[in-house]
Amino acid sequence: MGSSSVSATANISFGTDRSMVQDEAQLSQYLTFILNGEEYGVDILRVQEIKGWEGATPIPRTPSYVRGVINLRGTVVPVIDLRARFGLEQIAYGTTTVIVVMTVMHKETSRTLGIVVDGVSEVCNVSPQDLKPAPEFGGAANVNFISGLATVDKKMVIILDVDRLLSSEELKQTAASLTKAAGAKNV
Repeated sequence: MGSSSVSATANISFGTDRSMVQDEAQLSQYLTFILNGEEYGVDILRVQEIKGWEGATPIPRTPSYVRGVINLRGTVVPVIDLRARFGLEQIAYGTTTVIVVMTVMHKETSRTLGIVVDGVSEVCNVSPQDLKPAPEFGGAANVNFISGLATVDKKMVIILDVDRLLSSEELKQTAASLTKAAGAKNV
């Protein structure tokens, strides 16, 4: 090889455009998943873990959508089937069926809850202007658990409010069933 030398000058900036930083700061990230062929999303900051379906220990006298509990590193986590919760057709769990373990808030207390979904899709960014309010159905349907609708890559994503997936009464009923079951095992 010869001893020729090539020199080039380039203007490289490692700074960021302030408007781009502001736009990214306003984006919210959602974990999206499939349920009955539709895409749903939950705030990624609420997601603790995604586990493949390995079963749950059933608890007697719980609502039909409660599949039972799992032991997650020493913590007993109630698991609800979102298909059953939403009144959708039940299907056999498959290889893509997962439990999304999340933190939900009830009053000022946080709880860990698992939801069974058909499969996980991706994490997507949604800007505030791309998030539309949930439609009003009057008294015909309860959509309190929907925080909005977003269009991501030309598809509609239903954004869920995880704190409203179960009402206060349903959370109390599930917690009471778990407490009774734990007490029965200790007898």
